[in-house]
Amino acid sequence: MGDAGRDNWPIGTFMAGLKASLQSELLAIAPEQSVRAGQRLMAQGASTDQVLVLRARGSKSPACVKVVGGLDNGAEVLFGVRVSGDLVGELAAIRDTDRSATVIACTDGAVHRLPKERFLGFLHRNPEAWRLLATMIGDRLDWANQRRLDFAGYPVDQRLARVLVQLAERHGHPVAGGVNLGIELTQEELGKLVGAARESAVKAVKQLRGAGLISTGYRCVVVSDLEGLREFAMVSR
Repeated sequence: MGDAGRDNWPIGTFMAGLKASLQSELLAIAPEQSVRAGQRLMAQGASTDQVLVLRARGSKSPACVKVVGGLDNGAEVLFGVRVSGDLVGELAAIRDTDRSATVIACTDGAVHRLPKERFLGFLHRNPEAWRLLATMIGDRLDWANQRRLDFAGYPVDQRLARVLVQLAERHGHPVAGGVNLGIELTQEELGKLVGAARESAVKAVKQLRGAGLISTGYRCVVVSDLEGLREFAMVSR
């Protein structure tokens, strides 16, 4: 499960995969800047000039952002969430394209805003960083493909359960009563992660809560029974 420690980078993030010397080299490219919950860090359609490294602001304040895409009809899609140690905006920098999504801070945190050319220079100097980045992009593609498969094969409550299991296993931390996801998302945003309307997402949350699998609060989900949730979601270890 994810560790919210200041520089104990969560497992599976880009920073966690770098050796210490490369972590220091990358972070030294640009100074740390504080960000506030609700702050827009990148805008869909904007030109690409930076890559962001997400960082915790304190030992108990993990960074968390949401990546949102807007459609021509006004609808929004939540592509995913990113946490301390993740990169944001790297694909547009590599491809030299405009931003494909908007990035909004879910919590207070910090970022290093790396100029695009200096980030690419870092990758060219360090082939292992290139390989790690390719793995990270592949993992995100796997996530997106799995959501498409889930949409075709499972009802909303099971799709939601499958996402909650993944979030808990990657980002969650133990609390009284279970595992806190470690990510602040509304029920509507959870619905967007699994391609469900708000009403369907609210109903699915109610079903999972009624089954004793989760508990909820304001922008907070605690998995009360992770093994039970895995079984309901048909997710094997």
